[in-house]
Amino acid sequence: MMGGNQSLCTKFTFVAFSSLAEFQLLLFIMFLIIYLFTVGGNLIIICLIWVTPSLHTPMYFFLVNLSFLEMCYITSVVPQMLVHLLVETKTISVGGCAAQMYTFAILGLTECCLLAAMAYDRFVAICRPLHYTHLMGPRECLKLAAASWVTGIVVESAQITWIFTLPFCGTGKIQHFFCDIMPVVKLACVDTSQNEIVIFAISVLFIMSPCVLILCSYTRVFMTILGIPSAAGRSKAFSTCSSHILVVTLFYGTALFTYLQPQTAHTPETDKATALMYTVVTPALNPVIYTLRNKEAKGALQRVTQRNTQPL
Repeated sequence: MMGGNQSLCTKFTFVAFSSLAEFQLLLFIMFLIIYLFTVGGNLIIICLIWVTPSLHTPMYFFLVNLSFLEMCYITSVVPQMLVHLLVETKTISVGGCAAQMYTFAILGLTECCLLAAMAYDRFVAICRPLHYTHLMGPRECLKLAAASWVTGIVVESAQITWIFTLPFCGTGKIQHFFCDIMPVVKLACVDTSQNEIVIFAISVLFIMSPCVLILCSYTRVFMTILGIPSAAGRSKAFSTCSSHILVVTLFYGTALFTYLQPQTAHTPETDKATALMYTVVTPALNPVIYTLRNKEAKGALQRVTQRNTQPL
């Protein structure tokens, strides 16, 4: 129960980088470069696919969605973090904290579902090639993308709304650099054990379900690839899904470590380190993975660059 002498918080204070005061300018420059690289890289991918007819396929349709999502995801966290690295008072209103949590949580769950849709696309392309046009037509792709966004919006809106019905009191200090779910829940001045159980259950259901679908899809994909008689055929088939496998590994590796740990295993240091991975590092790596490791995208980028640099 909330004590009678405790007042409710109207704002929170981030203390993630308080022990690194002498390095904050350096951190600002580093994170700014990463942010600009991430946004610029994903914009290049979207524009490249837009202007290249040969890339107007289901795989690249989902990649456009993923690139847009990654830009929004990193923008929901990094710009505010950059401001806080330059100012002494690192505060955010409760309403602003809720808005940030709504945004990154919805985008995070949407990405889980979108990665599962991309895995299904690779499954159909490699294991059901004769039915690919029918099963992955424009309408079906739109349905899969829409289902991913709707799932993220509905599930996370309900969860975050429930979290912000809790009363927050005390110092209001968040041991983090943004309004992540568990660090904020810890500030509630009531028993949150039921909330934590529900958060864990939602994480298991809605993070693990797409993960299981991805694992099932790629199990069948690998079995099919191993059955291809020629080494060249196996290499070509694997190359079409290697970029997606790498992105899934990066995203789910940090997500599972963060949200499926028991509450007793969470520490501010590990939470901040893994959060930097999935909010900053992983979005920055995706454009590199999908251009440098993807022959079609790399070839299209070279053709567009050469065409634009030719003398008139």
